Amino acid sequence: MRTIVTLTFVLAAFAAGASHAASDRKPADAQPAQHSRMKDCSAGAKAKGLKGDERKAFMSDCLKKKD
Repeated sequence: MRTIVTLTFVLAAFAAGASHAASDRKPADAQPAQHSRMKDCSAGAKAKGLKGDERKAFMSDCLKKKD
């Protein structure tokens, strides 16, 4: 019986945390801009023939830039 009660409280706490995390998402209108920036940066990295750590560094710098 104690196990069932404990499990119930653990699951309730998990559910409360999951619903809180879902409410912390960014607005949907920011996603197309981020997607577009990601596409542009990826195309730039591909055009330069970057791979591995060089590509990772390029993508990081490219995505940080504000237009």
